[in-house]
Amino acid sequence: MLLPSLLLTALLLLVPMCIVAVMSLTDWQFGADHYDWIGWQNYRDLWDDPNFRKSFRNTVYYLVWVSLGSIAVGLLSALLIEAHASLRNFYRTALFLPVASTLIGMAVVWQFMLHPTLGLLNRLIDTFGLGPYNWLKDYNLALPTLAVIGIWQMSGLAMVMFLAGLKAIPPELRHAAWLDGMSHPIDRLFRLLLPLLGPTMLFVVTVCAIRALQVFDTVHVLTQGGPNKATDVLLHSIYAEGFGFFKMGYASAMTVVFVICIFLLTLVQHKGMEKRTHY
Repeated sequence: MLLPSLLLTALLLLVPMCIVAVMSLTDWQFGADHYDWIGWQNYRDLWDDPNFRKSFRNTVYYLVWVSLGSIAVGLLSALLIEAHASLRNFYRTALFLPVASTLIGMAVVWQFMLHPTLGLLNRLIDTFGLGPYNWLKDYNLALPTLAVIGIWQMSGLAMVMFLAGLKAIPPELRHAAWLDGMSHPIDRLFRLLLPLLGPTMLFVVTVCAIRALQVFDTVHVLTQGGPNKATDVLLHSIYAEGFGFFKMGYASAMTVVFVICIFLLTLVQHKGMEKRTHY
């Protein structure tokens, strides 16, 4: 029964990953009819490459802020929707819409909204005597702006998963907590809801972190990694090296490092949070 799924997993995931790992040990360029084995030279070059280190730092920055922001906004939205029955379906649909929408299309909309002279955001802050700001071309603002877009895009997914976790909490426990004197909402949140949301929180943290690591569309459409590599992230660097400069061996080494980072991040999250998660 499992054989078809195992074969597809091997064909679509394991075999390509093994091919990429082998390619990372060569100097093959896209379209070339020959290559040389160079061993670990690509990995040594990565260590000495300032552009790779920059993209790695940008990825960590984006990962931390987008993961924390998505979890916070998603949890707050779920709690507010759960507490107010009126227009509940409307709010759930509106907040989940960015997840279901095509991200490239939404990126184009954001590009118009953030335009330095015609954009809606600059027109709004101009009423308070601020700006205008070149959100996507300013070295110090470009990456935080992309992080805000990432939070907007992922918080709806976190909200839906938190709503499912809240629905799974028996109402008898909330009533018992209220009878025991846990009447303040903050007390109920930290002493009842968050501990019972442990499994959901573990899943949300893992999913949001992996999706944040996989950011590519908004970077490619809005900034192309600029200005001056300020928004260059690992996936965009892999794309640029492999399909821009045709250095497939070097891009393969970056891909192997990227996959290892995802594996280590997932392992650390599970090992760290599993001890405080009660099923």
